[in-house]
Amino acid sequence: MTNSDYASAGVDIEAGNRAVELMKAAVKSTYGPEVLGGIGSFGGLFDASALKGMDAPVLVASTDGVGTKVKLAAEAGRYRSVGHDIVNHCINDILVQGAHPLFFLDYFATSKLTPEIVAEVVTGIAEACRESGCALIGGETAEMPGVYAPGEFDIAGTIVGVLDRGKMLPRPNIAPGDVLIGLRSSGPHTNGYSLIRKIFVGVPLDTVFPELGVSLADALLAPHRSYLNALSTVLGQRSTVKALAHLTGGGFLENIPRILPDGVDALVRLGSWPVPPLFELIRSRGEIAVEEMHRVFNMGIGMVVVVTKEDVEKVQQAIPEETFVIGELVEGEGKVILT
Repeated sequence: MTNSDYASAGVDIEAGNRAVELMKAAVKSTYGPEVLGGIGSFGGLFDASALKGMDAPVLVASTDGVGTKVKLAAEAGRYRSVGHDIVNHCINDILVQGAHPLFFLDYFATSKLTPEIVAEVVTGIAEACRESGCALIGGETAEMPGVYAPGEFDIAGTIVGVLDRGKMLPRPNIAPGDVLIGLRSSGPHTNGYSLIRKIFVGVPLDTVFPELGVSLADALLAPHRSYLNALSTVLGQRSTVKALAHLTGGGFLENIPRILPDGVDALVRLGSWPVPPLFELIRSRGEIAVEEMHRVFNMGIGMVVVVTKEDVEKVQQAIPEETFVIGELVEGEGKVILT
């Protein structure tokens, strides 16, 4: 079989090569001296010598995707932001255990490769990696006609980070009386988009709802933010943070219980933080119950920090942005109570 035979089957090797050329500079911009291999190697090489300086280094890994947000990105012709989404989602998932990112690998699959689209997504991935000091050391670009519908694509990513075992979160001393501090989200992040797409079906993405003040595309495709830099000031050597909860799929009701010990509930006080107008628009158009909204969406809070009552003021002052006391822990059964 020749290259032209393969192309006739729907796979264009030259398009893949051109995509690599277009993304090469962005990927290399994430390299530090720890990266030993280059683009095109069979495996990414990362010098882990620095881990010798840690008392008990623990590697933390996570894999995730962006979900059906990619369909909105394709409809809007905006691809770079979903690159940020996949990296920052993964960074936050390992951050809740106290880990800092080391390196990232991405996977992009579609029915037919358009090199410029692939490069735009990977450039977004590289930008997000660079902002967090994370090396993009490898990836895969797959053209799979017959598996993906024409014009469809998907992305996924894997991150590896490290922490010192003595600083691992959550800590075992979480107890009733501890306080929940919330950090703002940048939008729905990467969750609830199947419901969002259903609610806004037939609404052009360039529509500007008065309460939003921006186009629907701008509001819905705002990148999933990273909390690494915002929380680095409170996760150091003498951290008093007991736990972190990343509000992803499952919102408040499914994610906060993941850090609760037996016999403890989380009391979340509605109205204790400003809910962005996008979520009220979603709720009203979809006629969605308040509890379901807090199960599906982050409602404007993307990360929750658990501290003692005595440490609240100190932790809030150390975080370089506005935060909100959104509730506290009480005796219970490991559930979230909205009040």
